[in-house]
Amino acid sequence: MVNASAVAAGGFSGLPGGVAVSHLSVYDWPAELDGGVCGGTPHMHLTCSEGYVVTGGRGAVQTLTTSGYEVTPLAAGTVAWFTPGTIHRLVNEGDLRITVLMQNSGLPEAGDAVLTLPPQYLTDPETYAAVTVIPADAPEAEQERIARARRDLALEGYEALRSAESPEALAAFHRAAAALVRPRLAEWRERWERGARAAAAATGEQLDRLDRGDFSHLADAAVRAEQPSAYGKFGMCGRLDVYKGTG
Repeated sequence: MVNASAVAAGGFSGLPGGVAVSHLSVYDWPAELDGGVCGGTPHMHLTCSEGYVVTGGRGAVQTLTTSGYEVTPLAAGTVAWFTPGTIHRLVNEGDLRITVLMQNSGLPEAGDAVLTLPPQYLTDPETYAAVTVIPADAPEAEQERIARARRDLALEGYEALRSAESPEALAAFHRAAAALVRPRLAEWRERWERGARAAAAATGEQLDRLDRGDFSHLADAAVRAEQPSAYGKFGMCGRLDVYKGTG
């Protein structure tokens, strides 16, 4: 277990609040199941909020919660965000590009996401992984094939959830998703402890020091910058440029 107080004493070196950043170019692949609409893979996060800062193009984010189905238009300058439990799907209506802010040091891209696959693929981690994992060492064409296939499979389950007449269908997906990720919770907790929790603890420690008249932490000020560590990764919603130091 990470000692948040110990991290706080030495400061926190990640991005503010323990968030992560990536640049996203939303897929322009048409989906036959949805009349040719272009976009990404519908999915849900269980412990993380996610924010979009739209930097170019236009499109929308479709969302499904217990409150119902909504469509939020996206254009350059839009800032949109949503909380855990929001099933979301990005739609690309023309070169949609987004800077994505991910809570908990990038946990959404490190496992805290369950695709809206049909129920038979949500029964256990092995079955789920067989149709969702993209091998990092596979040729790009094969990675794209898998990404498109899992997007289309997730759309099948998504359309079933959208058209369901009873709230039980969404509740069943929630149950299956929670059971599916349970084996990874210890790993997620560690990421949270060394990220968002440590960042909050560092602020608390600094406030305590200032209250005692101790401003010595100001002498430890630092500036950091980095370029993406990977370009064009196949993500759930599009091609990603990611930063190693923020995830």
